Amino acid sequence: MKIFDKYILKSFIEPLLATFFVVLFVLVMQSLWLAFDEIAGKGIDIFFILKFLGYLALMLTPTALPIGILLSSIMAMGNLSENYEMAAIKSAGISLKRVIRPLIILTLFISALNFVFLNNIYPWATLKQKNLYLNMKKKKPALALVPGAFNTEIPGYSIKFEEKYGEEENLLKNVQISDLSAAKGKIKVITAEKGIISTSEGSKYMTLTLENGNYYEEHVTKSMKPDERAKMPASNATFKKYTINIDISSFSDDDKLDDERVKSHHGMLSIVQLDSTSRKTKENYDVYVANRASYFYNIIEAKKLYKYHDSLIDDKLDADILQNFNTKNKTIVLNESLQLLKRTIDRNGSQKKGFKDKRKLLNLYDHEISYRISFALACLVLFFIGAPLGSIVRKGGFGLPMILAISVFVIYFFISKLGGNLSEESVISALFGSWLSTLILLPFGILLTRRATKGMGIFNIDSVFSNFQKFFKRFIKTTNNT
Repeated sequence: MKIFDKYILKSFIEPLLATFFVVLFVLVMQSLWLAFDEIAGKGIDIFFILKFLGYLALMLTPTALPIGILLSSIMAMGNLSENYEMAAIKSAGISLKRVIRPLIILTLFISALNFVFLNNIYPWATLKQKNLYLNMKKKKPALALVPGAFNTEIPGYSIKFEEKYGEEENLLKNVQISDLSAAKGKIKVITAEKGIISTSEGSKYMTLTLENGNYYEEHVTKSMKPDERAKMPASNATFKKYTINIDISSFSDDDKLDDERVKSHHGMLSIVQLDSTSRKTKENYDVYVANRASYFYNIIEAKKLYKYHDSLIDDKLDADILQNFNTKNKTIVLNESLQLLKRTIDRNGSQKKGFKDKRKLLNLYDHEISYRISFALACLVLFFIGAPLGSIVRKGGFGLPMILAISVFVIYFFISKLGGNLSEESVISALFGSWLSTLILLPFGILLTRRATKGMGIFNIDSVFSNFQKFFKRFIKTTNNT
């Protein structure tokens, strides 16, 4: 049977390689499209773009593998059934279980490989990709002034002009500059008929010399209300020449793109590191909870709250203490009491949020540990759905199998995210949340395998219609008897 096994493996591996690279390319392009707005137009070297795509490819490989296995298993078994090869195999007395046995062994090997990838290469790629992406986002855009638009790339300035001319295109016509460096809004505006841009080689400053213009500035503060701002004076002057030095050092920081500032993200850690971090987080969480519990116990149970005697009303504890104050002072006392109550409520709310945030972080690490194991086995789970599904639908090619594969994987991915969110909010345990998609879809895979082995469809439409007919016959009979 070695020749037979080789033929089955070849029928599976060829579409697997094709679909894996197609799916990986689509996932990388999708991620690049989502990040395009953050990194486009910033003068980033092509070398860093290629590094970014490489890290993305390594990160998305564990996701592309299960999709590739699901799609290729549907295609391989669909092609065998569509070309009546499966019928010939079954007529020779070879069962479906025997057909997919070498494929199961191969899928187990791929699942183990996927786990090694998730535990070693994926954290390293995540570390590199996320830091590179953050550095790209923080990088200032390339200095390219566009005529007829407000150029806001330079920090603290908004520059607009009608035309750029001259041999070096360093001359500007009808310039309008808003100085926003004071963070008070558009309170300083400079206009000029002509502007000249000059920059010395190696200098971190760009000199903008304006000729024949006007200067306008409002003398306001940040805390002023609109009506107060309107009453404040303003300065207005004309000039023949005005020079502005603009810091452009932030436009040449390519050497900072490789900096690694973020290292503690859960996606950047291996399972051993995640377990160690989880243990430390649990210890810190237990200490935090113990401290807060001790604090409230000392206040409430240890009777540190006392009902003090009021000397102003001769120890009459049940009397209204506000009777000792006039109307104005009563208002002051009530306002102070309300403020104290509000501060207490806000403090309790922040403490409650602190409990929740620490618990969510702990759940996140615990879920990631189990999820990597369960997601590595997603290759095997999706194979047990794809192989019998392809045998049942009896359709090869790339069309219908692609639709079925996308539908199944979307369901798997949605359940995985649902389990992750529920476990993060402590609705279910982290272990159960990470295995939720496997626990739900694996029985369907077993059911489909049984039905495909017996030569049955996904469901029997005739039996459904016959049940409906029996129900309506009983209903009509009961109505006539009534």
